[in-house]
Amino acid sequence: MPQATLKQIVEGLLFSAPHPLSVEKLRRLVPEPEKEKVSETVQALVSEYASRDGGILLTRVAGGYQFRTRTHLAPWTTKLHQTPSLKLSKAALETLAVIAYRQPVIRSEVEYLRGVDSGGIIRTLLDMKLIRVAGRKEIPGRPLIYATTRHFLELFGLNSVDDLPSPEELGALDTPTLSPSDPLKVREPSG
Repeated sequence: MPQATLKQIVEGLLFSAPHPLSVEKLRRLVPEPEKEKVSETVQALVSEYASRDGGILLTRVAGGYQFRTRTHLAPWTTKLHQTPSLKLSKAALETLAVIAYRQPVIRSEVEYLRGVDSGGIIRTLLDMKLIRVAGRKEIPGRPLIYATTRHFLELFGLNSVDDLPSPEELGALDTPTLSPSDPLKVREPSG
């Protein structure tokens, strides 16, 4: 049996993982003498896949790395997977945006900004695993604090909430239907 190289091991782990893998997680999975070279190996793979003009890229998303198809291939990949779109009402999308941009945030702050009760929508977003309870605020009543989830980052193709589009970019979005294969949401790395 041939000896596996670090590049082959890292590439195989990233390819087979159902979710993005962080460099730290990869370091825990590779043989001891190779741990320090993992970050360098991942960057080499990112560059290799970006330069080869193939159908897939290795991108940084949700604090880790994951293979993704290029956005212009969405018409074909959606035919293959036929995953249902994540349909959010305008109110749910608005609530999610408030939580994403203002996190950590409590329900009363969301309701103040939206001007309407948001309890039902927050429960729906929790059920969809787009937001999570991040603790309790140390004020009277100790209300729950909400923040976005890793699933939110993966779905929207973001590495962190710092990568959220600016309010001007958000104004260009005119539909509440979001899909992981939507080219507006899943971005290719620039550069």
